[in-house]
Amino acid sequence: MTEEHIAQAQATVPEAAPDPARVLLHMPVDIRNMSLVVLAGLAFLFVLHWAKAVFIPVMVGVLFSYALSPVVNWLETRRIPRALSAAVLLLAILGGIGTTAWSLSDEATQLVQALPAAAQKFREAMKARSGRSDSALETVQKAAAQIEQAAQENGAPGTTRGAMRVVVEPARFDIRHYLWSGTIGLIALIGQATVVVFLTYFLMISGDTFRRKLLKLAGDSLSSKKITLQALNEITGQIQRYLQVQLLTSALVGVLTWLALLAIGLDNAAVWGVAAAVLNLVPYVGSLVTAAGSALVGFMQFGSLNMALVVGGASLVIHTLVGNLLTPWLTSRASRMNPVAVFVGLLAWGWLWGVWGLLLGIPILMIVKAICDRVDDLKPVGEFLGS
Repeated sequence: MTEEHIAQAQATVPEAAPDPARVLLHMPVDIRNMSLVVLAGLAFLFVLHWAKAVFIPVMVGVLFSYALSPVVNWLETRRIPRALSAAVLLLAILGGIGTTAWSLSDEATQLVQALPAAAQKFREAMKARSGRSDSALETVQKAAAQIEQAAQENGAPGTTRGAMRVVVEPARFDIRHYLWSGTIGLIALIGQATVVVFLTYFLMISGDTFRRKLLKLAGDSLSSKKITLQALNEITGQIQRYLQVQLLTSALVGVLTWLALLAIGLDNAAVWGVAAAVLNLVPYVGSLVTAAGSALVGFMQFGSLNMALVVGGASLVIHTLVGNLLTPWLTSRASRMNPVAVFVGLLAWGWLWGVWGLLLGIPILMIVKAICDRVDDLKPVGEFLGS
């Protein structure tokens, strides 16, 4: 090949395009600071879980004080002392709870006594529906027992002739153990309820004392006091609006459940309406408990699995419609929170504190957002929590 042919071949090969300029985002990362933040976060979560017996009553008392303080403030404008109005209000609430529990005690006792008969009836209904005398689980268990017996008789591998057979018997039922553990749990519950009542009372009679103390601790500059006052006002307003939304939706769920179960013909429909209103305060879990309980009572009354499904389905549909349509819309308008952040936050607080975490998760997230929105280093967290 001549030099002319080589030159022509090189001329026909296209030149490689230059590499585009890469855009790099320079973000300074301090590994030591990140490690300290992660360790501090893990330690904080451990303390929250370890000391939940202290934090939960405090948060419940603060939440109750936010809910009841407007009534005490209104009575104070009518020249009624805060100490007297707070005491009368708490006594009225406790009396109403006690009266309701006493009136429902007979129905609850009858329900507990009828549970064995309901379980037997449910089993018979499932057998009749399946058309077989034995369920699939019982069939598998019988087959496994027959195979094991045949293996032992034929000297299958894994069995040794002449070996002593050891049978481990389960521990016998000791009613004293259950009575003792139940008594300890009841005493702890009564103690925490007493702490919540007294803490709520003291917070209501204190009025704006803690607000003024926080303003003093904010600093001497006017800007710091102004930012602190704005955060406190936003926390108060958002929590009170959230409690109003929960009260409205719970009352609506209770009334609709009462009317639906009354139309179906379930006994004590008003009682189940009250139970649905109370359990609606527990996100996600309350609706399932109400649906399962009402379905069980419906099965005990009507003796039909279809009617049990109708009763439980009616309760679940009401909770689903109100909880998935009305409550998120009102909550978003009242709190301006991101639904995804709220869901993840509820999962986290539920993991930490159980049912109490589901009850207190959203108010705690509101407090965190109001603080983060006014601290420069924490504004990204407030932006993530916001809608």
